[in-house]
Amino acid sequence: MLKPFKTSLVLLLSLALLSCQKTVETMHLTAQQLDYRQDWQFAKGSEQETPDKLVWQDISLPHTPHIEPMVVNEQWQGIAWYRKTITTQPDWQGNKVLLRFEAAMNHAQVWLNGELLGSHLGGYLPFTFDLSDKLLFTKNNELLVKLDNRDNPTIGPKPLKTLDFNTYGGLYRGVNIIVKSPLYISDEILANKAASGGVFVTFPQVSSVGSQVKIQTHVVNDSNESKAFTLRQRLSFAGKAVAEVVEQQVLQAQSDLQFSQLLDVKQSKLWHPNHPDLYELNTSIELDGQLIESQSRKIGIREFAFNDKQQLLINGEVFFLRGVNRHQEYPHVGYAVSPQADYRDALKIKSAGFDYVRLSHYPHSPAFMQAADELGLVLIDAILGWQYYAENSEFKEQVLRTCRDLIRRDRNYASVLAFECSLNESWMPEEFIADLHNMVKQEYPGAFSAGWQQGYDMYLQARQHRLQHYETPTVPYNVSEYGDWEYYAQNAGLNQDSWADLKEDERTSRQLLSSGEARLLQQARNIQEAHNDNLSTPAYADGYWVMFDYNRGYADDLEASGIMSLYRLPKYSYYFFQSQRDPALTSDKFDAGPMVKIASEWTADSSPQVRVFSNAQQVELWLNGQLIGRQQPSINALSENLSHPPVEFDLGKFRAGELSAKAFIDGVEVASDKVITPGEISQISLRIDSSGVAPAAGENDVLFVYAQLQDAVGNPVPVNGQQIDFAVKGDIEIMNPEAVFTEQGTGAVLVRIGSTLQGASITARTGNSAIVSSELKLQ
Repeated sequence: MLKPFKTSLVLLLSLALLSCQKTVETMHLTAQQLDYRQDWQFAKGSEQETPDKLVWQDISLPHTPHIEPMVVNEQWQGIAWYRKTITTQPDWQGNKVLLRFEAAMNHAQVWLNGELLGSHLGGYLPFTFDLSDKLLFTKNNELLVKLDNRDNPTIGPKPLKTLDFNTYGGLYRGVNIIVKSPLYISDEILANKAASGGVFVTFPQVSSVGSQVKIQTHVVNDSNESKAFTLRQRLSFAGKAVAEVVEQQVLQAQSDLQFSQLLDVKQSKLWHPNHPDLYELNTSIELDGQLIESQSRKIGIREFAFNDKQQLLINGEVFFLRGVNRHQEYPHVGYAVSPQADYRDALKIKSAGFDYVRLSHYPHSPAFMQAADELGLVLIDAILGWQYYAENSEFKEQVLRTCRDLIRRDRNYASVLAFECSLNESWMPEEFIADLHNMVKQEYPGAFSAGWQQGYDMYLQARQHRLQHYETPTVPYNVSEYGDWEYYAQNAGLNQDSWADLKEDERTSRQLLSSGEARLLQQARNIQEAHNDNLSTPAYADGYWVMFDYNRGYADDLEASGIMSLYRLPKYSYYFFQSQRDPALTSDKFDAGPMVKIASEWTADSSPQVRVFSNAQQVELWLNGQLIGRQQPSINALSENLSHPPVEFDLGKFRAGELSAKAFIDGVEVASDKVITPGEISQISLRIDSSGVAPAAGENDVLFVYAQLQDAVGNPVPVNGQQIDFAVKGDIEIMNPEAVFTEQGTGAVLVRIGSTLQGASITARTGNSAIVSSELKLQ
């Protein structure tokens, strides 16, 4: 009787052991993305120097190889070396290990343990290497990167000495190690498949009643056996799941396939510049009941289309895009800015009253594009190009490759209206334009192409070129640039570096913040005139040149047509654009709603003709408590193809004191502003420009700190040229390599945050130590 029992017990134990062994055997690696921005070394070199002869310094990313002065007379160009140790983990073995660079300027070569992995041309887009079969697991792996940011005729654009912007250098965006199981969602760049790779989201049906979301997921099986797996798409809004699709799939050994799934979304929240609602899409793969990969991304359900009048329709409604151009450079660090800094730029643009940004003249960072999605900025997404075309196969193939990779990187952003696969202000043959246009269609069927010549879905024409305006446009028309060049030079030509017969300084739109009240008001007047002209054309959008002042490769001064300074301080023209926004639009993220701004320093040198910007129905101006006047701006201006104009009050003989403005809608005061004639400099007020994002430790975050001169009662003193000396404590660093002087009473520094904010503070004092100083804690 006992013997059969013992046999049964052994059998049960054996089955249990086999079950445990099977469980161990089916454990799979869950995909992970490792941030590789820390613990790098950097050295400048030359073609002749080998890495073992270089002097290395410890750095973290994003990184620029050279800290530049405020005005970049001779941008550094040369060879920059980077190296890092990769320490493998046991669970990487037998799995997929990818190395992805988000950007590297300009020609990159990458080695692992002395073996050349490959090279990449172009400094703005990502590239990925597969390390799976190249990593050592018995010792550390040495990664070496060589960057060359010198002029390159295969990449373009114009050589730096004649270029109208700077391209800088370095590993200035992120680097990641991505570890996945042999069954995985591909990298959209490395996969190198048209309209495929990674996850690709489109919207076959868009309506507030109900929408469809189509998700195409490219899955690779690098193992030697067939895999049955679960592919799941889950869509959430405000943390609540609203739709899900789950499918069982099979992928043969050593194969790849793009799977298409459809989600039905009832009562859709549609993305729009005025209400940029975003869903969260989670794409996941489960193998043997275990989650092995999960990707989450924000998506906006929306539709861009055009009617028979070539007006833009966003979700079926006509919408005019008032926009601006942006260069991504920051002072001193060039392109090496944090994701937080990119968000702050986007917030400033949206707060200025813009709905649209042309990303000039190259691909901008994913962080800026994510911010545009969140804040409601429509984007024209551009490849690198400016006044340069080469009639050879290497150059043309490079441009086509850039167009392809741009679309693969950016196709899922709700904010992208069109892809500017066009070489800006570079005359291209018709057949090459056709190739670029067709590339857009191949990579993203149904997407819009855009360019400054005929042959694209959209025509981007700068106002100064004014080749022609269509009475009845045959394609959608965009005033891509306006307000600067036509007021700067006597012609509408392209050779900005050679044209010398310029208009008087007082008449140009290129005015520094320190140019004085009269010139800054002239800039705003130029913009209003040009914007009115744009509204009389059949354009669906216009983009002022430019949002922020910036450096130019060929010039020894700043290009100062920005509505904000290089250090992101507003000029009067900033408030002109704010006065064009709808006062009914509100937001808890950016400056919105009714506004009023007195465009005067209100000093003895100020004009008695006081200009006030407002988007309200009625404006009152008061002096020392007495009503000077009441005016009603033309609230029907836009319907008459005119911008919402400022109002002016004639104060006659100058009278000092408190000047205040009140704005009214339907008889209710909705906004106010004041400016007081200042006394002598008596104190300094310090503030951090967080712009919606607090200083971030451990991120190489950069942000501006402003020191404003004030009188004894706190009124701003708008003097120019007063030296301000800054000093810091703690793990923060001032990036300005030169003395700081005030513009309109404010001195600015760019500060880089280290690994901690504990004990971090900044002090400012005037050049004359007998005056004043102030300290600000950053924690």
